[in-house]
Amino acid sequence: MWLPSWATDRLRRKPDFPAGKPAVTIEEIGGRLLVVAADGAASAEGILPGLSLADARALRPDVAVFPADRAGDAASLARLADWCSRYTPLVAIDGADGLWLDITGCAHLFGGERALMSDLRHRLAGFGHDARAAVADSPGAAWALARFREAEQTLLEPGTARGALAPLPAAALRLPAAMVAELERLGLRHIGDLYPLPRASLARRFGMLPGERLDQALGRIDEPISPRLPAPAYAVRQVLAEPILHLEGMAAVLHRLLPRLCRELAEGGQGARRLELLCYRVDGRLVKLAVGTSRPSRDDAALARLFAEKLARIDPGFGIEAMVLAAPHVEALADLQLALARGRDGGGLEADLAPLIDRLGNRLGFARLARAEPRESHFPERAVKRMPAVFPAAAAKPAAAWPSGNLPLRLLPRPEPVTAEGHPPADFIWRARRHRIRAAEGPARIEPEWWRGETGDPRDYWRLEDEAGMRFWLYGQSGSWYLHGLFA
Repeated sequence: MWLPSWATDRLRRKPDFPAGKPAVTIEEIGGRLLVVAADGAASAEGILPGLSLADARALRPDVAVFPADRAGDAASLARLADWCSRYTPLVAIDGADGLWLDITGCAHLFGGERALMSDLRHRLAGFGHDARAAVADSPGAAWALARFREAEQTLLEPGTARGALAPLPAAALRLPAAMVAELERLGLRHIGDLYPLPRASLARRFGMLPGERLDQALGRIDEPISPRLPAPAYAVRQVLAEPILHLEGMAAVLHRLLPRLCRELAEGGQGARRLELLCYRVDGRLVKLAVGTSRPSRDDAALARLFAEKLARIDPGFGIEAMVLAAPHVEALADLQLALARGRDGGGLEADLAPLIDRLGNRLGFARLARAEPRESHFPERAVKRMPAVFPAAAAKPAAAWPSGNLPLRLLPRPEPVTAEGHPPADFIWRARRHRIRAAEGPARIEPEWWRGETGDPRDYWRLEDEAGMRFWLYGQSGSWYLHGLFA
């Protein structure tokens, strides 16, 4: 966990600001202008958060003052949290000025916990952030050490939390300010002062929170963090020796990552439905590129083709120093399914359409693609339903009311009334135009679906051709006529 200094970051963006001059950000709280953040120069003069603006100017009249920007700080912290996923996928935001990282199982990728902290702080300093970091067995201990121990970074050895936390103030247990003040009034100024107290008496006076926070800090009870984004099911990474600036370099790294990810998917019997390429730039920005598939896939060649159409959209900035390929959405994919998808064992029309659906979906958006799925109904307007194209086709087939050759090429969204007489009609008027009939075929009758509780007269369908050669699909019902489809 570390604590960025947002005042320093804000001043870093002002190249004309004098170096070494103290600066603070202020906010009106309770009718008073209070300091909410101070840079290193201001802190060295004794200007700390919580001090009034008048007192700050009494200490240093030339202090530079900037209004607090809570929304901007939150957005900056969120971007920093996204960038920190280069170390671990489990990153959580802590309040307005801190981050949690769960580096369990990740530290060895960066040379160990101490090397990871050093690399992290070095990079944050390059972005203009002053930060303190701590690694411990529990989130509560790391939080306390990073905020209340005078050290730029702290690595707490396993089993030493009790002694390391004892000299820290009671506020390091993340207790409300009023409760901390009451503890200090009773002489319980440090965490170590709480160790010998009976839990029952402490709970009677202050409730369960102090004992719970103490157990969390000492690792006696678990305290899972809630990551800002869910961890992907599968991910592979590549840290680059030199930042890359061109498309060819990004494509080369991607072609190394894809086979590695597909091998991991194969070992787990999974196929990817969504892939994300995360590019970490040297300026602390994260650029993300995502592709989706209509069905589970671990065909690295096919996935590479999907990325190839979008890779040019990535802006490398001043260079990309690390890339991660993640599969946040996967589904089970057996070897037999994979063989069918590749068409080796007769994958059929669905397998043939999968590459086309993938390409169109990634270009236009999968939400814009739909397929017609059959339903059990004799009525043509009910015989199919609109489904997302990425869904598997239904196995069940409809109860066919018509031979396929007798259905119109185009079915209207809803039957449109026409003016006609006779059975079949000699002519009809549709959309203010008269059509004289020269040939007719029918009728084909559809009775109401009584098993759905429907009643009424049946429909008698006719295929009609007018003198201009146009063919129509009309039906008569209860003395009225309706146009339902067009054959050409």
